[in-house]
Amino acid sequence: MSEELDATGLLCPLPVLKARKRLMGLPSGSELHVLTDDPAAIIDMPHFCNEAGHTLVSSEARDSAMLWVIRKA
Repeated sequence: MSEELDATGLLCPLPVLKARKRLMGLPSGSELHVLTDDPAAIIDMPHFCNEAGHTLVSSEARDSAMLWVIRKA
């Protein structure tokens, strides 16, 4: 199961907070694809995954944004 979250236009800490809230409603092992354009997300998203125990599957640049794939613990 995977879901998408468009967090473009949101500044720190909102992308992480919205990702956390969305992940809470997903079963373990699900993936959340998060699109961000906040420069702070480069630090915030990996830190969030590490602290919460989720797996950061991948991150890639998409035009002026970043796509993060997070697997829920």
